[in-house]
Amino acid sequence: MSPGILLSFIIGYFLVLLVISYLTSKKSSDNDTFFVANRNSKWYLVAFGMIGTALSGVTFISVPGKVGAPSGDQFAYFQFVLGNAAGFIIIATVLLPLYYRLKLTSIYSYIEQALGTWSYKTAAGIFLLSRTIGSSFRLYLVVIVLQKFIFDSYGVPFAVTVLICLVLIWSYTFKGGLKTIIITDSLQTLFLVSSVFLSIYFICDSLHYNIFQAAEAIKNSSYSKIFFLDDFVSSHFHLSKQFLGGMFITIGMTGLDQDLMQKNLSLKNIKEAQKNMFSFTAVFVVINIFFLSVGALLYMYAQRNGITVAKTDYLYPTIALQYLGIIPAMVFMLGLTAATFATTDSALTALTTSFCVDFLNFNKRGDVNSKKMVNVRHYVHIAFSGLMFLTIIAFNALNNDAVVTAIFKVASYTYGPLLGLYSFGLFVSKRQVNDKLVPFICLVSPAVCYFLSTESKKLLGGYVFDNELIIVNGLITFAGLWLSSHRKPGVTVAV
Repeated sequence: MSPGILLSFIIGYFLVLLVISYLTSKKSSDNDTFFVANRNSKWYLVAFGMIGTALSGVTFISVPGKVGAPSGDQFAYFQFVLGNAAGFIIIATVLLPLYYRLKLTSIYSYIEQALGTWSYKTAAGIFLLSRTIGSSFRLYLVVIVLQKFIFDSYGVPFAVTVLICLVLIWSYTFKGGLKTIIITDSLQTLFLVSSVFLSIYFICDSLHYNIFQAAEAIKNSSYSKIFFLDDFVSSHFHLSKQFLGGMFITIGMTGLDQDLMQKNLSLKNIKEAQKNMFSFTAVFVVINIFFLSVGALLYMYAQRNGITVAKTDYLYPTIALQYLGIIPAMVFMLGLTAATFATTDSALTALTTSFCVDFLNFNKRGDVNSKKMVNVRHYVHIAFSGLMFLTIIAFNALNNDAVVTAIFKVASYTYGPLLGLYSFGLFVSKRQVNDKLVPFICLVSPAVCYFLSTESKKLLGGYVFDNELIIVNGLITFAGLWLSSHRKPGVTVAV
């Protein structure tokens, strides 16, 4: 497919987003609109839009690619998805009622009430670091595809491609913020989901399968093993590791993350927020089955046609853009572009919100919607765009793994301390932490986990950590908080 056609398609898609941005922000573009969409969002729009944000380009490219990876992943990722579903249910029944009861704009404000100011700033700082890295990784994955199949043809450097993507995303989010994103993400999720189903259709057509033959072929292939119950000690894919890791990473990356929780907090009440989470969970599980199926079909197609790629992340774009024809290529680019913008626009808005509320104390000011404070928010938004740009450039120079692996590896280190902080605040109301020691504890815990992950084979009889490392990280943080705490003399913190 011509790079010029692909580029024209992306430009047209971006213009649609700009129109939506204009329509949603022309009546109001103050900070209340940007941060929480005036708390007047529709739950079904939020639920549908969250699918695109949660899936991202990582699910779109890396998950299908890992199905036939030399490491023998097959459908092992679905064990992780089931853990995700359990995590979403815990978020809906435990965390959301807490956030709504306290009427939070930033979810980290709870930590200030429960543990203290230093703890609060530490939690918010962990989010800023974690989400900047995670969102940069996700955008990086898509940028390398755009670079390979479009911008290399025009001699555009990688750094310029990254800059173009970030400028486009910033331009349609800087005014309307969350109010705009709830609409654009719903549209982008529609494109993303449609792209998955259409991709399955086009690949099946190329393989001369109907839908029932395709399902049978996937079932009988060497890619369809879901549950891994052997070799608990040394296998990364064991069910318990994947399920527990998926559950706690979801609690950390979603329930303790301003990005997706900010959308829930834009709803009118807790009942709508819970309806949103439960419906989102059901669709999330189903759509991941289709992503894994796409992966199996892609590897069958590659095997039949002698196609090889340098990285598993390149398999889907290579087949879609170079082998299936112009309509499948357009469908793929539609899904990829939707996944790119749906994830990064949401992250930039959440990062801006957290910094403004948690570090610049917007929620404690009476002039939060003044022109001066709106301008401050604009500067913060630009600054985080620049930070993501630098992170992607650095990651491009260092990375050689599938991006999906890198994202969850980083999450195990960065979100673990958040699990410890919230657990202590929720379940240990009779003790008060030494607030000034909390930043130190939250640095030591990931360091200990890194040591354990590299030395576990020697220290633990050949045991290999995977995503469940986040649980250990949270427990070490919790233990550090307990050891540094003392019994409160009187009043306890309400939870």
